[in-house]
Formats: sequence, C-alpha cells, structure tokens
Amino acid sequence: MSKGFASTYRIVLLATGFLACFGALGARLVWLHVVDRENWLRTITKTRHQLIIETARRGDILDRRGAILATSRSMIVLGVDPTMVRPQDEAKIARLAAMLGAPESEVRQRFTTKYREPAAPVPATGSDSSAPAGLVFNFGPKAAAAEAAPAIPASPVATTEEADEVEVEPTKDERGRRMIRWTKLREDVSEELYAQIEKLEMKCLTADRVYRRAYPNNQLAAHIVGYVDREQRPMAGMEFFADFYLRGQQGWRVGERDGRNRELAQFRTREVPRTDGFSVSLSIESTVQDIVEQELAWIAEKYQPKKATIIVSDPRTGFILGLGNYPSFNLNEYSKVPKEEQARMKNIAVADIYEPGSVFKIVAAAGAIEDGLVTPNTRFNCTAERVDYKGRTLKLPGEDHRFEKDELSVAEIIAHSSNRGAARLGMLLGEARLYQYARSFGFGDQLGFPVGGEVGGILLRPEKWNPIDITRIPMGHTIAATALQMHQAMGVIASGGILWRPQIVERIRDAAGETVFLRRDGVPIGGRVVSERTAQTMAAMLMGVASKQGTAPEASIDGFDVAGKTGTTIKIIDGKYDSRHHVASFVGFFPATRPQVAISVIVDDADARAPGGMAYGRTVAAPSFKRIGEQLIPILDIKPNRAGLRTNVLASREGGRR
Repeated sequence: MSKGFASTYRIVLLATGFLACFGALGARLVWLHVVDRENWLRTITKTRHQLIIETARRGDILDRRGAILATSRSMIVLGVDPTMVRPQDEAKIARLAAMLGAPESEVRQRFTTKYREPAAPVPATGSDSSAPAGLVFNFGPKAAAAEAAPAIPASPVATTEEADEVEVEPTKDERGRRMIRWTKLREDVSEELYAQIEKLEMKCLTADRVYRRAYPNNQLAAHIVGYVDREQRPMAGMEFFADFYLRGQQGWRVGERDGRNRELAQFRTREVPRTDGFSVSLSIESTVQDIVEQELAWIAEKYQPKKATIIVSDPRTGFILGLGNYPSFNLNEYSKVPKEEQARMKNIAVADIYEPGSVFKIVAAAGAIEDGLVTPNTRFNCTAERVDYKGRTLKLPGEDHRFEKDELSVAEIIAHSSNRGAARLGMLLGEARLYQYARSFGFGDQLGFPVGGEVGGILLRPEKWNPIDITRIPMGHTIAATALQMHQAMGVIASGGILWRPQIVERIRDAAGETVFLRRDGVPIGGRVVSERTAQTMAAMLMGVASKQGTAPEASIDGFDVAGKTGTTIKIIDGKYDSRHHVASFVGFFPATRPQVAISVIVDDADARAPGGMAYGRTVAAPSFKRIGEQLIPILDIKPNRAGLRTNVLASREGGRR
C-alpha cells in the first residue's frame, strides 16, 4: 500500500526549496533594513518625499489705458530622465527633435547618456593635455556654429554652470560614474508645443511649468519699464522699483511623487498656496510713447547725435506721459547688447547731466519778477560789455544774437534770449536769491523720480561761486542739470508756480484686480515756487519765443499759443569748452493759457549734420517739439487756448521797477 502522494525525498526537496527562498528573502530584508539602510533611506526620501515649489506669476506692467508693457508667460521646462528611456521612446527621438527645432544627434545624446564620467586628473602645469574633464554638455551657440546646425534655444534663465543642465545621483558605481537622473532639453517650450509633445507619450520626459518675462513691445519705454535678468531678478526700471509688488509670493507643499515623477496628491502633508504678483499701471501712454520714440528715431537718422531725450508730461500733476532716450535697446534682447554699447541701457534723462543753457533763463526772470524787481517792460542796456557789481567790474557774456536796439525789455530778453540781459537779472537778484530760486525750481538735488538711477546735477552754494558766476549762471552756464530737472523747472511755469514731483505710477492692483494704490493728483516738492500771477506773466513772455520775432518760430503750432524756451550750450570736452560740439534743446508747453502738455527735446552733439555745422535749439529741437505737439492734440484732446493772454498779463505788470 502507498504511504502518500509523494516520496520522502520529494518532500525534503520541496521543504529545502521553501526554506532557501525564505532564507534569501530574509537575507535581503536584513540587507535592506540593516546593512544598506541609510543608503536606501536617502534614495527613497529623494525620490518620494519632496518639497514641491509652486512658482508665483510676476505681475504685469501696464500703461495708463491698460496696454501691456511687461507680462509673464507660462513656459515649460522640458527634460528627460535617461534611466527611464524605453525602446519605444528611442524610436520617437527624431520626431521630438524636429518639434524642438534641435539637431537629432544632440537630443539623442541626452537620451542615451546615463552616466557622468569621473573627472580626469588635472594635468600638471605646462601640460598640453586636452583630455575632457568628464561628461560636459555643450549644446550652446558655439557648438551649433561649429556643426553649422541650429542649436537648442539658449535658456533665458540658465547659467553656464553644468549643474543647471544635468542632475546626478550622489552615489557612484564601481567605475566612479554618477547616474544622470535629469537632463534639460529646452526651457522655453510653449504650452501649445508641449500639448503636441504630450501626444508622443514618452514617459521619460519631465515637464515643469514656470513663468518667463516678456515685453510685447520690444524697446517701447525700455528705460522706464526695465527688465529682469536670466534668473528672473529685477535689474532696472519699474521692474526693479516695483519689485515688491510685482514679484508675488511663491507657494510650496510637501508631498510625494511616484516612479514616473507624478505627484501623489493623497500624500500631501503641508501646503501653502502661491500669491501672484500685483499689476502696476503707469502714467505712460503707449501711443504717446510711440510718438516720442518715432521722433527720436527721426532725429537719430537725420542728425546722428551722440544721444537725445524727449519727455512729455502733464504739467498740472507732474505725471509722465512719455519718456524716451536715444540710443535705446530691446528689452527682450538685453543680453545681446555688446559690452561696449551698454551705455544705451542707461536712462540718460535722469542719469546724465548737461549745461541747460538759455532754457535756464526762466529762473532768473521769474525770480526777479516774483521779488518785484522788474516787470516784463523793464528795460536794460544789453550792449555794455562790462558792468560794476559789488565793487568789482565784471565782464558780461557775449550775445549769440544781434539786436536792432541797445535796450531790451525783460520780455524781449526772454523772447530774443539775451545773455547779457539774463546776467543783469541775475545781478539784480544777487547770489543768495538766485541760488534759492534755482533750488526752488528743482536744481541741485534729486526730484524723486522712481526709476533710472537719478542724479542731482551740479549747483554749488554761493560761497563757492567765482565772482563771474553771477553773470554766467543766469544764462545756464557753470551749472549742470538732468533733462528731467529742466523739464520740471519749465513745469513750474506751466503749473502756475508749483514744482511737481515727476510721477509715473498711477495704480496698483492685486491678483484679484482690486485696487490697492491709486494716485491721480500731483505731489508738490516743497512750497510754492512763484505766485500764479508770476507764472502767468512768464508764460506770456515765453509765448514770444515761439513767435515770428522770437528765437524759435519753428516751435509754433497753428491755433495754439506755445510757450517755451530754446537752449544752445557749448559742451565741455576734456575740461574745456569746445565750440564744435553743442547740446540743443527746446522746452515748452501749450496751450499757454491753460497748459495741458509739456514737452522737452534735448539733442546732444548733432553738429556734424546740423545746418551750418552747428546744432541750435531752434533748428534741431524746436521742429521736433512742433511735430510731437501736433500729433498729441487729438490724442490728448487738447483744446485751443483763449485769446488775449499776452495783452492782459503784460498790462497787469505795468508800473513795476524799470
């Protein structure tokens, strides 16, 4: 009779097999949980438990009418984990390379390179060795040029460090190699392109959504808007000034990912939601800014100056409507500006200084009228070459224009830009009062403009003046100002006697669209500079500049009374005045009776191609003022002025000191 279904031998063999399996399993568990525990804990922690950052969207910069000047666009950083590449993925590399616009050989190399080779020993000094120091990805523009093939687009945020290109495991294999777990393929993949890439179903690909800064209008208002660098750090302009509001707050969460880098939402332990940045609305109007930059382009083509600035503002509040400089740059290509040309990235309207010349004469004239020393009809002998002043005989400056009569009224001194007449006005005021008025008009200190690296200019205290300075400063020499300072000084006349702080931020909205900051009124700097009556008197006299008898009839605009002043100053080169180089300017506003817009045009060193080889404010700057003003009339809905201002204002000052 049989003793069972199996022999004793078979039972022993089967039992031995089971015991061996359980022994091996036990040994493996001991190895994992005891011997190699720390290594596997590091691997599991890195692979599963992760701090996942949720990037905040940087807020937009808008113009007054809501047009976008700077925005953040969602982009995909596309990478590959070479250790996860399957045979079916390798068959799709060619299609992926075509979609990325990159050479197939380079993309394939990133897919198939799974290890970083150990670094070669550093050769001794003087060695001619050219052995590579390990695996180096060099897929940038230089390599592409060498192969005459298009390269994978350069990263707008990546540095040249290799760590930004690959991620490696900290452990090494028996040959000292490190496993590569991630390699960047491209970081500016659009959402539309990524949707097509997803259809390839390549499980080895990874995608991280980030935001990249974009400037839809390229160089429009470049010196105002500013830019962020490759690391998305603010570097200049409004991007830097308003970064606290624009940048937002990143969110984060602690969670886990599976083997395919997919987040396992059920394992989230902590979560802080992101807060997107606020949007900042500027007083800049894109249409006005475009007019300014087109005019600068015309000036550059016609005169080829060293630099030029145009400023447009509302003189009733100090808000800037347009500000442009030549030369400029494309905000989207700031990194392409050659090192020797990086001066074009500076906001010269507030960062560079110049002698303002005859435009500064408004300070001495307004001060003398305000103090009751003269009226518009007070006359001075402008033929005398020397004059006694406080026990000294001072030489008066020469005249740039010829006059038909020896004596000129204050109104004629302004209209015809008499240097000697301005000097006489300055001497009437005296050093202390002239200095006080210059400071009140905004010279010698920063105006508080929020962007551009503003400087304060040069205005020495009276005790540091040379004796002759009292005859030179009233005509705008021996001082230095920024273009914006001169613009705001003219704004004192246009505003009725108040120096407004130049402003550019009108509104700030949070991510939900709620207004958190709003300003539409002007912010005065100090107290009243001159009375409204004095400002009106000055406006009436400045109308004579743009008349047929004045120094700039080219600035006149049909149907509107234009008030303004020309300036032509010799540049200082190598410490000396050089009569071959000038700064030409025209600063004015209209309508003179109720000013709605102030415009400044400053052109530096346009002599080579100017009529007669000399760049006058009348010939170089005034025509641009006229062209800009005519274009602004329908855009800003500027109404013609009331008649009779000049007669009424001049009559009101009869009886003053002569």
